[in-house]
Amino acid sequence: MPHSQLIEQLKENLQVAYRQAIDADTKLDELQKAGHGKFSTIFTQDEGFDARSNRFGPYVQELANEMTLLPIEAETLAPALEKYVRKLGVLLQTLQAFKAQTK
Repeated sequence: MPHSQLIEQLKENLQVAYRQAIDADTKLDELQKAGHGKFSTIFTQDEGFDARSNRFGPYVQELANEMTLLPIEAETLAPALEKYVRKLGVLLQTLQAFKAQTK
């Protein structure tokens, strides 16, 4: 797959994550008001995120910022994409699991 197609696919997946994060953060607000959701972060440092938040929005924002900083050169793009895709996958999987558990 050419890099431009791959980047477009990643952007589409990031948009999906953004929409899901809005819904999830709204649900987290409701849970916190009900006295639940007493945690400080969603992801640990081991999962690759620099952000530390008890909401999904800052993690989506981190990925959006990283998307704009992806290198153009093929030799540096591959490792950057590997890290990016791993983080996006973790985010999407966690959002799906959260959605399934809060139905």
